[in-house]
Amino acid sequence: MSHPQFPDPPNRPFVLGHRGAPRVEPENTLAGYRAARRMGADGIELDVRRTADGRLAIHHDAHLPDGRAICDIEAADLPSSVPDLAAALDECPGFLVNIEIKNNPGDADFDPSDAVTEGVVAALAQRKVDGHDDWVLISSFNPVSLDVVRRLDPSLATAQLMGALEDAASTADAAARAGHLALHLWEPTIDAAVLAYAHDRGLRVTAWTVNDPEQLRSLAALGADGVCTDVPDVALAAFRPAT
Repeated sequence: MSHPQFPDPPNRPFVLGHRGAPRVEPENTLAGYRAARRMGADGIELDVRRTADGRLAIHHDAHLPDGRAICDIEAADLPSSVPDLAAALDECPGFLVNIEIKNNPGDADFDPSDAVTEGVVAALAQRKVDGHDDWVLISSFNPVSLDVVRRLDPSLATAQLMGALEDAASTADAAARAGHLALHLWEPTIDAAVLAYAHDRGLRVTAWTVNDPEQLRSLAALGADGVCTDVPDVALAAFRPAT
């Protein structure tokens, strides 16, 4: 079962643990996802890259710390701390998982054929067949990768990530035309006008990556729909009403 629309938590933005809870556990690890859940986060954000044998590894950078490119390594030879997508999803039942597809021009593993995106969609389809009820949102900086998702399975919810140098209005227009659920914006680019423009086009807006309590409260007051944060516990505390 897909979840193309996500309910809002009561009276606050959605809280996504950025790569888990990296202030207390290593990023993009199963321990980090468990920590984010313990803190009360609504979900987590993770990064998917393809391996040499076409598997889906969870890792932010294109290279391991030792310099080897993920795309040149078979899945069995990755460090044990690097999970695959299935293991990450198995760790997060009933938890929103924002899958960021890493296939950006200029990266060591950029693939114009978008095999990593096709792999993610196929893996999610197989999990449905196997009876899993994953709650996922697929995001990417690469609009072509998101177009592939929407072509292969329009029931999957998608979100366009926007970098610091892009124009919010034109990105919002393109995201709405493409049928995306959300726009994920770098926090300094968000103001009341940007939020209103995106909301008028039916888009939810998530801010990344926000850790400061005052910035978090400001985003909530402006009407942001979600935040991606390294500190889910700090975000949730910032959103609690003053007593």
